[in-house]
Amino acid sequence: MAPVKRAMARPRQDGAALLLLLAVVGMGAASLLMSGMAKTDMHAGPERRSAAALAQAREALIGFALANGRLPRPALEHGGGREFEGRCDSEARCTGLLPWVTLGIAPGDGWGKLLRYSVSPVMSAAPIQPTVAFGTKSVLTRRAGRLAYQVGAADCSMATQCAAAVVLSHGREHGGISAHGVRQPDTSSTDVDERVNAGATTTFVQRARERDPSLAGGEFDDQLVVVAVGVLFNRMSLARSLPQGE
Repeated sequence: MAPVKRAMARPRQDGAALLLLLAVVGMGAASLLMSGMAKTDMHAGPERRSAAALAQAREALIGFALANGRLPRPALEHGGGREFEGRCDSEARCTGLLPWVTLGIAPGDGWGKLLRYSVSPVMSAAPIQPTVAFGTKSVLTRRAGRLAYQVGAADCSMATQCAAAVVLSHGREHGGISAHGVRQPDTSSTDVDERVNAGATTTFVQRARERDPSLAGGEFDDQLVVVAVGVLFNRMSLARSLPQGE
């Protein structure tokens, strides 16, 4: 009888070992899943805060236009968050930082970086003449890896309206200026579309977030919003902020 007992005990031991192995594998898989979820959440929170900051910036810009008959000029890098004095008479001079102090909103995005801002020159001086004024800011996106216009066109005009202004968040990595005024380095050589945004004055890129540097345009986590000319003029007209009779 003893040999039979030993033969029966062996399968029980093997079964217990298998259950233990499955438990260890399950714990490892759960740990990897939790780690992946934590990384996703780590990005999701700042991205949501950046989206909220961009939406607030757009409303603040329109509110400024209702009160002043124009959009604000940008803030300079060391301008303390106020729009710079003088005329904004070129696309380059009309591109800088969002003037958060002038707008009365908190500085920065969800990553603690100051928002970039570019406004059409004609929209930065009052009174705006809606019968001749048009936006000069366009936005590209990637379709099947190729750049295509999402907002505006190559040639902006009254017939082909581009946006009045663009507000940009540089995302977690690759450049920008911190809320403390410290310029952040761009350590990547493959973030082609982000580099376009970093130097753009008229044409910007908007895409879904991408971590793969081998794809067209490289890695990307910028976020942006536009101030549409139609929305701006409609709101200003209702508030009588445009010249009467136009």
